[in-house]
Formats: sequence, structure tokens, C-alpha cells
Amino acid sequence: MISPGGRTANPAGTAWRGTLLAGLGVLAFSGSFPATIFAMEGFDPYLVAFGRAVIAAVAAVAFLLVARAPLLPPRSQLRSYLAIGAGVALGFPLLSGVALDAGASAAHSAVVIGLLPAATAVCAVARAGERPRPLFWVACGLGAMSITIFTLGAGDGHITGADLLLVGALLSAAVGYTEGGRLARETPGWRVISYALVVVAPLTVPVTAVLALTTGMRPDAVSLAGFAYAGLVSMFLGFIPWYAGMAIGGIARAGQTQLVQPLLTLLWAWLLLGERFGPATVVAALVVLACVALTQRTRSAVPAGRLRSGTPERRVSSGTPT
Repeated sequence: MISPGGRTANPAGTAWRGTLLAGLGVLAFSGSFPATIFAMEGFDPYLVAFGRAVIAAVAAVAFLLVARAPLLPPRSQLRSYLAIGAGVALGFPLLSGVALDAGASAAHSAVVIGLLPAATAVCAVARAGERPRPLFWVACGLGAMSITIFTLGAGDGHITGADLLLVGALLSAAVGYTEGGRLARETPGWRVISYALVVVAPLTVPVTAVLALTTGMRPDAVSLAGFAYAGLVSMFLGFIPWYAGMAIGGIARAGQTQLVQPLLTLLWAWLLLGERFGPATVVAALVVLACVALTQRTRSAVPAGRLRSGTPERRVSSGTPT
């Protein structure tokens, strides 16, 4: 296969570059739950949920201005950007934040959110036209099953209210990830998340202002640091390599790297929050990690489209645009 520059393309190598970029995004996202818990020590949970989107929007506008890019996305793509904003800037932060405030630990929440890659893969099929192979679905299903067993075991056989909130959060994120990864095939990832944050700013800015005036705040160094991380890293910077990885490696395939996130979050929860977890948590996380390795050995097809340069995109087995 020949690349637009005339050199022989390496689909497998390109897919792995997508995996590595997505992995950088996962590393950034893995600190979200501990950061949110720290932020809620000094701020109202709803203020943290909406305020982190405002912090990220300020950074997004700064990036757009420095790059001399338009501050608004094309009108033809407005619905997609609204879906991204509703999913990753509103739904996920709000629902996961309320779940943490309701008593869900960062470790437990992280493992439940491990179902997110499976939901993203389903969305990639329904919305982005990707076609993962059977082995991919087997690995994805095993990861989802291990997380479900863990969740039921931790809840004495019952799904808790916090678990339902977390499921809503992961479904919101799956929609935002899929739409963002689809648009990132033609638009740089940093612009995708920037535009998503800008289009929801008319809601997040006034709500944040009202909450800042009406809720009690007890800011200190720890809560401010957590708030800053949730806004700048989790809500903005992490999405730059994340969407780029999805565009290069395929949404479903690159999205499976997030199965590693529970393991990383367990580490942060132990180091930063002093949370303790039993063998079942570790076993579930390790099973999920093995499933990630298996999904990354499979290949999938993506629909024909166009590259950023405007050249036709061929269907390839690796799921990567060439």
C-alpha cells in the first residue's frame, strides 16, 4: 500500500501509533476520579462538573486564538460538536461526579467505567461504520464481563444507585468519544475538543457563575489542584492525543486502550487517596488489562472517507486512514 507521499505505508505500525497516542490520553484520564474527589473537598460537586468545562473552554479558546483558527466549527458539523460537548463536557463529568459524591470510591468507579471501551466500540459500529473482527468482540466481551462480575460482587449482588450513575456517565462518554474520533479523521484532535467545549459554553459558563455564587466554597491548595487537573488535563489536554489516536488507529481499536484506565486509577487511588482494595479488584483489573492486549492484536475495517489533505481514503484491514 502506497501512502500519499509515495512511500510504502505500514498499516500495522500506523495502528500501533494510534494505540500509543490513545494511551497518552488514557494516562491523562486515569487521574480524573482522584482529581474530582480532591476538587469536591472544597467545591460543590455540580460546580466541579460544570466548572471544569469552563476551565477547559478558556484553554480551548486560547489555543484557537494562537492558531488563528475560527472560534466556531462549521455549521454543517454543529450537531456532532453538540453531541461531543453533551457527552464528554456535560454528561460524563456531571454523572460521575455525583456518583463519587454519593459514596462511590475512585477505585470502584474506575473499574465500572472499564465498560466504556465496549460501549465505544458499539458506537463506532453504529455511528462511524467500523467493523471489528470476531476476536475483537470476544476480548471486548470478556473485559466487560469481568467488570460486571466485579461490580455485582462489590455490591453484594446488587447494582447500586452510584453504579447506575456511572453507567450513564460511560454511555455519555462513549457517544462523545465516537463523534470526536470520527471528526478527528479530518480535523486535528485539539480543534475537535476545542469546538466541543466552545459550543456548550453558553450553558456551562452561566451555570458555573450561578453555582459559584450560590454554593459554599472552601478552596485550599488540594481542592484547587484537583479542580485544575480536572479542567485542564482531563477535560482538554488529554483529548488531544486521545482523538488523534482514534483517528489513526480506529475508534473501536484505540478505544480499547481505556481498559487500562481502571488499573492506573487504582494506582492513583492508592497513592493519592490511601484507598484500600481487595484481591477481587486487582484480579478484575488484570483480566481487563489482558483483554486490552488481545484487542490490540486484532484488526478492523473503517469506512472509506477522506484524509485531511483531501485525498481519497482506501478501506484497509488495520482500521487506519491511509
